[in-house]
Amino acid sequence: MTKAEIVEAVYQQINLSKKESAELVDSVFEMIRSQLEKGESVKIPRFGNFTIRSKVPRRGRNPKTGEEIEITARKVLTFKPSQILRDRVNNR
Repeated sequence: MTKAEIVEAVYQQINLSKKESAELVDSVFEMIRSQLEKGESVKIPRFGNFTIRSKVPRRGRNPKTGEEIEITARKVLTFKPSQILRDRVNNR
């Protein structure tokens, strides 16, 4: 599903213009993005949790050359679906 398809779905379900629907979707995505940029979790009941996790630096290996390299510390975004979402996906 693309952002345009989400906007279209909002447009069809709510009595808003397409422009207002697009602004609403953009606004929701921006709120989620800004919270994650601050390092905060985003919890959406019955859907799941978005969290930022810190990874420590570690040794790795270039699979092409076999050379050992240092993989730098970084933050990664994780999503954990709720049990309700998992059940619905698995039962379809």
